[in-house]
Amino acid sequence: MDIIQMARDLGTAIQQDPRYKAYEAAKEKNDSNVELQKRIADFHALKAEINAEQRKPDADRARIHKMNDDLRDLFMSINNDPDMVAFESAREGMDAVLDSINFIITASANGKDPQTCPDTPPEMCSCGAGGCAGCAGCG
Repeated sequence: MDIIQMARDLGTAIQQDPRYKAYEAAKEKNDSNVELQKRIADFHALKAEINAEQRKPDADRARIHKMNDDLRDLFMSINNDPDMVAFESAREGMDAVLDSINFIITASANGKDPQTCPDTPPEMCSCGAGGCAGCAGCG
């Protein structure tokens, strides 16, 4: 089997992983939440309005301050929405899987044994950037 076909098989396996399925379900729910999508659109529009006001030579600082307060409120409202919370959690799970896969592939390409190298990049484990040599906790 050639290496490209193996990569395609890995892609298929990723799509069958429960973390991928959770991510896709959360993304779909997030995307179909009309109220949440409206707040996201309002957030981007307000951000553009703030940027436009800030570029004016006679920018209204009080208005910018008020708009920044409104932007912060929108941001909190978006990030505290249960669908967004679930999406972010699922996204973090997928990111962790992809980081592990990437780490193993990169370590293998650098001569490490793919069967024994850790599946967590050292900077992501609790040992810190120095790796697990001192604690043997994550590898």
